[in-house]
Amino acid sequence: MIMRYVFGVSLGMVVTFMLFLLMQALIKSDRSALTENKFGRIVDMVRLDDDQEIQVKDRKPKPPPPPDEPPPDMPVPDFDSSDISQGIEIGLINIDISLNVGGTGGFSTDGEYLPIVKVAPVYPRRAQTRGIEGYVLLEFIVTKTGAVRDPVVLESKPPGIFDRAATNAALKFKYKPRVVNGEAIDVAGVRNRITFELTD
Repeated sequence: MIMRYVFGVSLGMVVTFMLFLLMQALIKSDRSALTENKFGRIVDMVRLDDDQEIQVKDRKPKPPPPPDEPPPDMPVPDFDSSDISQGIEIGLINIDISLNVGGTGGFSTDGEYLPIVKVAPVYPRRAQTRGIEGYVLLEFIVTKTGAVRDPVVLESKPPGIFDRAATNAALKFKYKPRVVNGEAIDVAGVRNRITFELTD
């Protein structure tokens, strides 16, 4: 410990002595003081640039990007228009669309319900772009006015893809209502299968 202290003090003295020698050497130098005027002439040089022609760049605006391709025409899906509850093909039946609205009940003869208007569903865009096909089996009530009420999905393949489109289409169906004893009645449990197929 004492040796370190002695070494530190001696090193400090040597450094201090060297600084004093350096200061004395600087003082004795023959350089003039900073306050003395220096003789000489300062020459200012200015370089003149040659005349240069200004180059103007014509910047044309970028052409607009090409428009996106319009969406392809949506194919009309084929759907089975048969009512499963009846077990018959609608295309084989001679449909009598004439309705007798005279009289008190509005319907003169008894008869089963018959489809008059079946609206093709809108093919879902997601399924169309992915090339997905399938079907939906619906069950609903045909009211005494011939409208569709409370459609329920019984089966769909693939599940959840076409349910909404099939339900919205079924709500637009129109039927000739069932007539019993001259009065139209509601018919529950009517089933209809809507098939979604892409056409080439």
